[in-house]
Amino acid sequence: MNDQDGVLPGGTFGQLNQMWFRLRSIEQNNSLTGECSLRLQFLESHLLLIPVSGRGWITVDGKYGELRAGAAFVCLPGQLIEACLEGSGEQSVYILRFDVFAQRHLPEQPDQLSSTQSRLPFPLEGEAAVASTVTYSKHCEAITASMGSTDPLQQLLAQSRFYELLYSLLSDTRQSEPDDTDTIMERVKLYIEQHYREELSITLLAGEAGISVRHFIRLFKQKYGLSAIEYLTECRIRQARNLMLPHTNYELKDIAAYVGYKDLAYFRRKFKQVTGVAPAAFMRNTKLKIVAYHGSLIGTLLTLNVIPCAAPADHPWTEYYRRKYGTGTVLPLLQEDNDRLQQLVSLRPDYILGLEQALSPAMQQQLQELAPAPLLPRLQMDWRAQLEFIGHSLGKSQEAAAWLAAYERKAETVRASLDHPLAKGRLLIARLSAQTLTVLSNRSLGEVFYDDLQFIPAPLVNRKLSRQTLTLAELMSADTDKLLLIVDEDTESQAIWSDIQHQESLKRPDPAGYSRVELLPPYPWTEYTSFTQEMILDLAPLLWRNRT
Repeated sequence: MNDQDGVLPGGTFGQLNQMWFRLRSIEQNNSLTGECSLRLQFLESHLLLIPVSGRGWITVDGKYGELRAGAAFVCLPGQLIEACLEGSGEQSVYILRFDVFAQRHLPEQPDQLSSTQSRLPFPLEGEAAVASTVTYSKHCEAITASMGSTDPLQQLLAQSRFYELLYSLLSDTRQSEPDDTDTIMERVKLYIEQHYREELSITLLAGEAGISVRHFIRLFKQKYGLSAIEYLTECRIRQARNLMLPHTNYELKDIAAYVGYKDLAYFRRKFKQVTGVAPAAFMRNTKLKIVAYHGSLIGTLLTLNVIPCAAPADHPWTEYYRRKYGTGTVLPLLQEDNDRLQQLVSLRPDYILGLEQALSPAMQQQLQELAPAPLLPRLQMDWRAQLEFIGHSLGKSQEAAAWLAAYERKAETVRASLDHPLAKGRLLIARLSAQTLTVLSNRSLGEVFYDDLQFIPAPLVNRKLSRQTLTLAELMSADTDKLLLIVDEDTESQAIWSDIQHQESLKRPDPAGYSRVELLPPYPWTEYTSFTQEMILDLAPLLWRNRT
C-alpha cells in the first residue's frame, strides 16, 4: 500500500483538482441537558457532522455508527440518516450541508457519456478521525460568523474558511493509519466501488490492503461472503443497471464499455449471472410504467430495480427515488382514491400494483380497466412470497430469484460472523407505541433475527402469538441479554421512554460488555419488504461492534 494514501484509496485525492465545493449552511445543535438530535431524513446534499462534545449515534441507510468528539462523519446525497447526541452534560455538534461539483470528462466513451456537468463523489464517506476537536470547533465558529453576515465579502470568506476546514479534514484522514482488519477490508471495498471501471486484480487489491494475496482472499470472503472479484462484478452490474433506467438513453455496448467490460458478450453473461435476466430484457422492462398504488410496495419494487412512475406523495420512499436515482419522473399520488384515479387516467400506466385488502371491489375494477393491476391477495404473505408474487406479476421472476439467492448468501455470511456466545444471547425486540408495548417476533426485525440469523428469543417471547403485548414492568424485568426497542415519535411514546431509559435494569451491559438496549427509529424498521429485510441484515453485525 502506498503510505501517502492513508485510509483513502489511491487516486481519490487525485480528483480533488476536478472538484469545487459550496457550503449551503452551517448550524450548531447543542444542549446542556437532555438530547440533541437530527431527525430521520433523506439528504439532498452532502452532510458533515462534527461533534464537539458529548457522545451519540448515527444510522446511515440503516447502518449504525458512533458519534463522539474526535471524529467527524460524512454522509452523501440520497442517504437516509438519523443522528442523536444523548446523555447528560454538555453536548454540541456542528452540522454542515454542502455540495460537490465537477466538470467531468470520461475518456474513450461516446459523447453522451463522456462529458457532463456532474457531481463527483466526495473523497470521504462515513467516520473520519480528526486531530484536534478544538481546531475544528474554531473552524466552525469562524465559518458561522462569516456565513451569518449579509456582506457578500464575508459570505465569500465563509466559503474560503469552509475550504480550510475540508483541507484539515482530508489531511487528518490521510495521515491516519488504521490497521484493524475490518477497517482494511472496508477501505478495499470502497476502493473497488470508486475504481470499478478500471482493471482491478487480486494482486492490486491485496496491495491496497497491505497484506498477502492469500490472506486478502480469505479475509474478504470471510467478511463479505463473496470474493473481491465477485464484488467488483456486482459493482459494475449495479452501475450498469443505473445507466439502463428510463431517463437514460445509452446503447448497450456503451454501457458495457463504461462500467469496465470491453467484451460485450462477457458483459451480457455477467449481467444475467448477477440479475437473473439478460440486459436487453432488463432494458425493455425499465421502459414500463409501473405504479405503486400503496407505499408499502415501493421497497419490493426497489429490490426489483423498478422506479415507479407514480407512488403515494406521503410516503418517504417517493422522495427517496427522486434523490437516489436523480429522476423527477415519479408522479406523487394524491390521498383520495378518486383523485388518484384521475391522475392515472392521464398517466396511462402499464401496470398498477396495489393491496387487495386496501381497495374496494369497485375501485379494483376501475384500476383493472386502466391497466393490468396485480393486487397482493388478502392472505398474509411473508416478504419472500410478496417478492415472488410481484416479480411474477411484472415478468421479473428471474430477477426476484436472483435477489433471493443473494440474500440467502448474505444471511449465511452474517450468521457465521455472529456465531459466538457473546452475540447469540437472548434477544427481545419490542415496539413502544403510545402506551402499548408490542413484541416483534414474527415479521420484519423478528423474522430476520430469529429465523434468518437464528438468534435465541428471550424466554417471555411467544412466537405463536400474532400479537403479544407487554407491561412496562414485564419489560423492565425481562430475562434478556439484548433489547432492540423501537420508540414511536408520538408524544406519549417519547414521554414514557424519557421516564424509563435511565432505569438500572436497562443500563447494565450485555454479555459482551456492549449496550444492552439498542434504540431504533420506527421508520424504516417497521416496513416489511425485501428491501428493508436486507437493511436489517446489514444492521445486525453493527449491534455488537463498538457500542459501549
